[in-house]
Amino acid sequence: MARDEQLKERWSSLQTKLSAQFADGDLLDLDAIIYLVGVQELGQIHRRFKKDHKLDLMHIAICTLLEPYGYYEFDYFDEEGWPHFKMLEVLPNLKAGEQSVLMKEAIVNYFLEKSYIQ
Repeated sequence: MARDEQLKERWSSLQTKLSAQFADGDLLDLDAIIYLVGVQELGQIHRRFKKDHKLDLMHIAICTLLEPYGYYEFDYFDEEGWPHFKMLEVLPNLKAGEQSVLMKEAIVNYFLEKSYIQ
């Protein structure tokens, strides 16, 4: 199976599974799934977050997701338990579609590593 087809199948499967678990079956979009990764990484699953914290959670997720690609590295946890990262390499200029594919690939790999999907 071609790499792109495998990614599409895995993404669809992951999106369906997460949507059933967290959105009563309404299909979660890329940003919502990135947000879920941020909440998972922060580890404060049952907490309600304000809008500015939601953006911070998405930043945590993006750093975590792109860490295996060499763009970020975990640095430390602050006094409130929030992880901080340092940028190792500037992200390349990608078109919107290319960004989407990179993030979907990173998310699929994240959930494969967590054994949430196969």
